[in-house]
Amino acid sequence: MRNTYFRGHGLGNDYLAVDPTELDFALTETAIRLICDRHFGVGSDGILAVEPSSSADFGLRIYNPDGSEAEKSGNGLRIFARYLHATGRTSRDNFTVETKGGQVRVQLHIDGHGEAAAATVQMGGASFVPATLPCSLPVPELVEQPIEAAGQALRFTGVSVGNPHCVVFRPAGQAWTRDELLALGPALENHRLFPRRTNVQLAIPTGPRSIFILIWERGAGETQASGSSACAAASAAVRLGLVQSPVTVSAPGGDLHIEVAPDWQLTMRGPVEEVCRGQLSPSFCRQLG
Repeated sequence: MRNTYFRGHGLGNDYLAVDPTELDFALTETAIRLICDRHFGVGSDGILAVEPSSSADFGLRIYNPDGSEAEKSGNGLRIFARYLHATGRTSRDNFTVETKGGQVRVQLHIDGHGEAAAATVQMGGASFVPATLPCSLPVPELVEQPIEAAGQALRFTGVSVGNPHCVVFRPAGQAWTRDELLALGPALENHRLFPRRTNVQLAIPTGPRSIFILIWERGAGETQASGSSACAAASAAVRLGLVQSPVTVSAPGGDLHIEVAPDWQLTMRGPVEEVCRGQLSPSFCRQLG
């Protein structure tokens, strides 16, 4: 069958996985936007596309719903890993994946039904150096730096985990509202300090090893969960001395567990679900061609 897709989610952050060699159209920006549209297309938070790799077991390209590319996605990697296993592209439960944000190793956790119900991903390292995001602030590290957005004077910690993140903390006992996320998210994503835009997390420490975040993803907007956002926020919280590793990162969609090593290497564990598999209709594919 041609023009098929695999749909999965990680804590409500949903992606479609496809093999471009099995599609009758190219994954152009226009095609991606239409496929990801929740009213006129299939609907998703992005597309995961298999790609050949010369350095890893599999290659992956990650597309945001606005057609732009993401360097790395923790939830996307778990979904992609389940897709590879569920569709018989691999029978292994441990393999490497090359992304634009670096190579990662995935360990699948197989349940009693033979399905990959969860995955642990070695996500690479966190960096607070401005050039790695990039960020134009002339400082050695992006730790508690001042920024103004949506009429508010804030302090942010900038973290690259292969893709860029802007983490803003409030003290324990306070809260962020969804209205604040909808205002601050796009303002920070497109702030002049971030020439390639950035992902945004509004965070609060909730315990000695736990934080809560609201998430605004670059190119996608508000999301229920994000693996790379959880890694970035956990790294920032450890760097600021707010929590100790391992860190449970809670978001509206659920919890991810992040280990932050002393050298800032990150390991993420979380669930992954297959929702369905489908085939795009010939008439829809003609719109994409």
